[in-house]
Amino acid sequence: MRRKHVGGDFDEFMQAEGFREEATALAIKRVVAWQIQQAMKAKKLTKSALAARMGTSRAALDRLLDDKDTGLTLTTLDRVARALGKRVKIELAA
Repeated sequence: MRRKHVGGDFDEFMQAEGFREEATALAIKRVVAWQIQQAMKAKKLTKSALAARMGTSRAALDRLLDDKDTGLTLTTLDRVARALGKRVKIELAA
């Protein structure tokens, strides 16, 4: 009996099982949330202070920092970047 995924690579397995897109989105969101938290620390900003700079609520900022919530819009990403004195750079890689 031959096993379906033995000898294949992990990306093929994730794609076949339908997990690849979700896992990729979660990984990207984790990195973005981490970068925001690091920028907050560097600027000594609390969540409340950053939310005020963004013109949003602390609850909305909590969702933005939740690494399991992948519902991040480019508008929100740009707004948090500007509130932190940064800019957004997005690149499609091969």
